[in-house]
Amino acid sequence: MATDEQSVRIEDRTLKVSNLEKVFFSSTGTTKGEVLDYYRRIAAVMIPQARRRPATRKRWVDGVGTADRPGTVFFRKDLEDRAPSWVPRADLEHSDGVSTYPLVDETAVLVWLAQLAALEIHTPQWRFDEDLTASNPDRLVLDLDPGPGADLTDCARVALWCREILEDMAMESFPVTSGSKGIHLYAPLDGAATAQQITQVAHELARALEEDHPDLVVSDMKKSLRSGRVLVDWSQNNGHKTTVCPYSLRGRLRPSVAAPRTWEEIEDPELDQLELGDVLRRVEDGMDPIAALGSSAGKGGTEGGASSGGRSRDRLEVYRSRREASRTPEPVPEGRPDPEGARDPREPEDPMFVIQEHHASRLHWDFRLEHDGVLVSWAVPKGPPVDVDVNRLAVQTEDHPLEYGTFEGTIPKGEYGAGDVTLWDTGSLEVETWRDGEEIVVVCHGRPDGGLGGAPRRFAFVHTGGMGGNGDPTSGRADASWLLHLTKDQPPTGEEPASCEGRGRPREERAPSASSPTSASSSGARPEPAAMSDPISPMLATLGSRDDIRDQDDWAFEMKWDGVRVVATVTAEAVRLTSRGGKDLTSTFPELAELLEALDPAALAAGETVLDGEIVALDARDRPSFSRLQRRLGLTRDRDVERARKEVEAHVMIFDLLRRGGVPLLRTPYRERRSALFDTVRSTEHIHVPQADHGDVDHAIELSKELQLEGVMAKTETGVYQPGRRSRTWIKIKNARHQEVVVIGWRHGKGGRSGSIGSLLLAIPDGEGVLRYVGRVGTGFSDRDLEQITSTLASRARRTPPADDVPAADRRDAEWVRADLVGEVRYSERTEDGRLRHPVWRGWRRDKQAHEVRGEQ
Repeated sequence: MATDEQSVRIEDRTLKVSNLEKVFFSSTGTTKGEVLDYYRRIAAVMIPQARRRPATRKRWVDGVGTADRPGTVFFRKDLEDRAPSWVPRADLEHSDGVSTYPLVDETAVLVWLAQLAALEIHTPQWRFDEDLTASNPDRLVLDLDPGPGADLTDCARVALWCREILEDMAMESFPVTSGSKGIHLYAPLDGAATAQQITQVAHELARALEEDHPDLVVSDMKKSLRSGRVLVDWSQNNGHKTTVCPYSLRGRLRPSVAAPRTWEEIEDPELDQLELGDVLRRVEDGMDPIAALGSSAGKGGTEGGASSGGRSRDRLEVYRSRREASRTPEPVPEGRPDPEGARDPREPEDPMFVIQEHHASRLHWDFRLEHDGVLVSWAVPKGPPVDVDVNRLAVQTEDHPLEYGTFEGTIPKGEYGAGDVTLWDTGSLEVETWRDGEEIVVVCHGRPDGGLGGAPRRFAFVHTGGMGGNGDPTSGRADASWLLHLTKDQPPTGEEPASCEGRGRPREERAPSASSPTSASSSGARPEPAAMSDPISPMLATLGSRDDIRDQDDWAFEMKWDGVRVVATVTAEAVRLTSRGGKDLTSTFPELAELLEALDPAALAAGETVLDGEIVALDARDRPSFSRLQRRLGLTRDRDVERARKEVEAHVMIFDLLRRGGVPLLRTPYRERRSALFDTVRSTEHIHVPQADHGDVDHAIELSKELQLEGVMAKTETGVYQPGRRSRTWIKIKNARHQEVVVIGWRHGKGGRSGSIGSLLLAIPDGEGVLRYVGRVGTGFSDRDLEQITSTLASRARRTPPADDVPAADRRDAEWVRADLVGEVRYSERTEDGRLRHPVWRGWRRDKQAHEVRGEQ
């Protein structure tokens, strides 16, 4: 490029540039022309971060200079007098008057500022609105600045701690290596709070970090306090302050950049600042880790309904308008439905019904009835009623094609109705009454193992309002609302339907209340001893969050105990303890034979009682400690067990009753099982029956944190017990994420761990049982752990890695072992490629087998 002044075209703008060969960064020879080219090429990712923010500039008209003779820098707020008319601008009032700022809203503005030698662009944490009025902040920022004796690695440690706190506040965070010495950490805001309020929050966060890590963190600006520590500068959230914009160059000796980074990079011990060329290559490879922070346009839309019966237009028009066949596994037929020719493929002469369990943004059940060649559909938030005295809200949605009657699968994220869809029940349909927009009465004949229990069920749909102006009762307004109830005059056969949570399980005969006279022998005589039945596989919970609990009055909340799952089978003669995987734990925990003393004598006399619970070991403050429990797991010889018992006593937390005195309770609602549990089991020295919190999830979560427990188990009050199934009627809300892993190898330790294990290499089987590498864990080990792990792995060596996808960097000096041992780690989150971030070792899971391990999503 020539050094003389010339005109260039940037999109639809023309601007003059000059002195393009002038060196701005003498240490690398980077010229003004290269700086202009950088800002032109980086604009696509930088402008979303700067848009509609007043831009303050730092200009080095003669370049940054050298270490001995630094260049002169000018700090500029007001827009230059000779600015082109097309540069967008906005006024901002200060104590000393009004300043007009440029807005970096297009590529040409960035290039024009670079022509003025504005190497650095600084912006506040707020934007102008459409009326060019200052809005509330849309992001929070923390500036992690190392003092003398601290470095970027220390900043990275502090950034990870900040991230944990922000996650607890339900805030995502985005790290940026500042291009200078430290790290900037951003978190998006909803704009509801003022700059002053956000500043206070940031200050409290910084102070909390300082209290937790006084040796490395300081929140006070005094230079005398910063030696060897990282300043968490919270003050840049002040509405009058600015921070260097992500992707801006820095006026350092080398052309470094305020570069957005991934959290994996922050964890890298070799983390360093990035320069101009590095960042351009990343962006041109499609890497923009902070993209989500720059997006201000949310995804909107309303949940509209669609057609009911009796219209001449295409009944599937709305259905097709919301779906693209190439982007969803749902059936998307091209033609109009044929009211006469479309029938249930299994019963050609009978119409069909289908009820699908739909885990979308909110859990609901979709009730669909075949009529006029389509499935007329309703969303039922709480599921089909199971009691004749209960009315359920049913919101009519768009008609669906008949092919949807057999659909199960996952609708991808970002698509309409995204989430998992499973068949709850399906079968043939008898239509007794069908008055469009008024009343529908049908009899559903479901599957023997379906949610309706296999018996015919008569349901009535009653519309609650008048037709809409277009004759459409399903347009997403109040007039799309119906009431769904189970009629009092049910077809003969008499068996009650299961609750919505019982989909797809074989039904047991519904049990009477455990407190009823039939729940124990009326004579009080003990029956003849009988062999124990096969162990019941414990029901499993789905990992979730507070957001999964919509109507909390429908839920109960138990503490989540940090131990190992156990199903206890108790007869008058014996106790059997079984792990989740079916392993017999009876000899490992002899003190839990105390269950014979804890059970109600009537239940013991009547027959077998089965309990579900968690075996724990308590620390000095009576809190469950998984690491202490490790000393008991896997022991079977009497001598070993007795020796371990002297150090660690085991306890069991009983939280469910599956059978009482021979009477099955699996199909009994949770609230009734819990009531029966307290009538059946009393607490003793090693047996405990904890209470549950009803209808207050926030109190339960807060209590679990106060007690420093693993989290909360949320269970629907009406839910049945589903052996061996993982269900969303049980949601585990963890205060920290835990993951079972298969150990596939180890790497040699360095420094203080020289001659020992430095880290363990971990994998998780995928859906087809193939081991996939998920990272390595090198923290959380005590000296005793390392000694025991070394001994355990010594005899398990193999020559090749059990997983094929271990990256080269982690294969270096790795020692491979047989992939048959299961451990557990705590971690912060999963990366896009499935790696575990910040894993911390918790211990072996000797109650689990490698093939049972599944990724917690």
